[in-house]
Amino acid sequence: MAAPTTETLQLRHCDFEAKVKVGGSGSPVVYLHTAGGPRWDAFLDALAEHHTVYAPDHPGTGATARDSIHQVDSLWDLTLIYDEILDGLGLASVPVIGSSFGGMMACELAALRPERVSKMVLIDPIGLWRDDAPVTPYMMLSQADLVATLFSNLAAKPVQDFLTLPTDPKEMAIAMADSVWALGTTGKFVWPIPDKGLKKRLHRVTASTLIVWGEDDKLISPVYAQDFAAAIADSRVELVAGAGHVPQWEQLDTVRPLVLDFLKE
Repeated sequence: MAAPTTETLQLRHCDFEAKVKVGGSGSPVVYLHTAGGPRWDAFLDALAEHHTVYAPDHPGTGATARDSIHQVDSLWDLTLIYDEILDGLGLASVPVIGSSFGGMMACELAALRPERVSKMVLIDPIGLWRDDAPVTPYMMLSQADLVATLFSNLAAKPVQDFLTLPTDPKEMAIAMADSVWALGTTGKFVWPIPDKGLKKRLHRVTASTLIVWGEDDKLISPVYAQDFAAAIADSRVELVAGAGHVPQWEQLDTVRPLVLDFLKE
């Protein structure tokens, strides 16, 4: 499959120059990435076999200017940025898939503009809080502890691809710095806890929603899947055995048909 291209959009909000990776062909789907930053991975390749995939980079990550995050003062600003990105792409109503931090942002967008999100797929989304099952403070973990918290199936090829750093020392340093910076730029909107009021807005979501959750998720307990489902009227939950926080990497062969079949419904 051809490598994705990058589209540039100049937004008025926060004077942000957005970068959006575009790949595949077919009906459009938007993908919002995790807190660790954007990656065009095997899951997006699978989506791109059937859809045109639009994957925006969070401000300050990927191909965007690193200092662009400084102009984004609040979660409200960030939500409006994603709304304007969809305007710039000409996507009036589109399915949105969000993983972890991206799942929270998909929910915020669908709550702000219910008509804008035609369907939604949430993969282990952040955004809610329970005192009896606190979200792990992942930004404070060592690299080894973070890996152990994120993944249950370390043998999966997409996980191995993620964990394999460049061999060139300069490229390795850049990759590690980018990862730390991405956690900081996304952490700005979820630290110290990810409860920024989403629970008060979720009832506004009208999109049919598939909630996919790794059964072994140690970062965000699977009990949250039912909390999201209880708040979103038209939703269902699929727990994925043998997967932690990133089931689309750890059990791609299970998640791929779940998502593609849901998008066809």
